[in-house]
Amino acid sequence: MHIIPFPSPHHDARPPGTVVDLVVIHAISLPPGEFGRDRVLDFFAGRLPAGDHPFFAAIAGLRVSSHYFIDREGTVFHLVDEGRRAWHAGISSFAGRDNCNDFSIGIELEGDDFTPFAEIQYERLGLLLAEIRRRHPAVTADRIVGHADVAPGRKTDPGPFFDWHRVREERIAMVP
Repeated sequence: MHIIPFPSPHHDARPPGTVVDLVVIHAISLPPGEFGRDRVLDFFAGRLPAGDHPFFAAIAGLRVSSHYFIDREGTVFHLVDEGRRAWHAGISSFAGRDNCNDFSIGIELEGDDFTPFAEIQYERLGLLLAEIRRRHPAVTADRIVGHADVAPGRKTDPGPFFDWHRVREERIAMVP
């Protein structure tokens, strides 16, 4: 699978000795409900033009990133090295552990709460998850979750149109 490097400056060191054992799947569209990867990539790069849309003015100063971004056409962008902490989950908790950014890999899908995801996004997500699990064996099938799972009440993504059943079926075939 071809992955395009697109470095984000929004990351820092993981705590010493941290084992990556969680993947958090997100959905993003900028402005909300509109698709086109350029604004999302601008946001992750810290160069979203605040004057281009009223919503951008509210978020342009935020420092947000993810390890990967998959657009509607299935293009996979690599934003942050997996050995670094990307700033994707915010205030979060999973299995009794806070600060999920410390021990997780974030994958953003171009999408929202109102639109089904593209078939190609699921295909690329499945391939990417298999590669991540090979590199990080502590990421078991039950440790691939949504942003809503680690920030309930605060976040809803990847949203009601995300096909968890399909992703869970594909997890069965993944190694290890």
